[in-house]
Amino acid sequence: MIDEIMERYQDEDLLKADGFDEAIIGVCEDFNAPVRLVYSVKKCIKVLMKDMSYEEAREYFDFNVSGAYVGEKTPVWCQDEF
Repeated sequence: MIDEIMERYQDEDLLKADGFDEAIIGVCEDFNAPVRLVYSVKKCIKVLMKDMSYEEAREYFDFNVSGAYVGEKTPVWCQDEF
């Protein structure tokens, strides 16, 4: 999916979260904001659980991934763990 997105939005400077390409579920096109990548939180946690428990993965994700603001192109995190 990431290759298709990057091709379609080649004029955009999309900001990727390292190591989470398989958790990308789309893009966010907001009226007054730049186009941003959208990640599934559930899939991000699954990626992290390759090396840690659910609790460790959740804590790491909350503080080191979704908790990191890196400017207006910061990715969108879709809360889909329901």
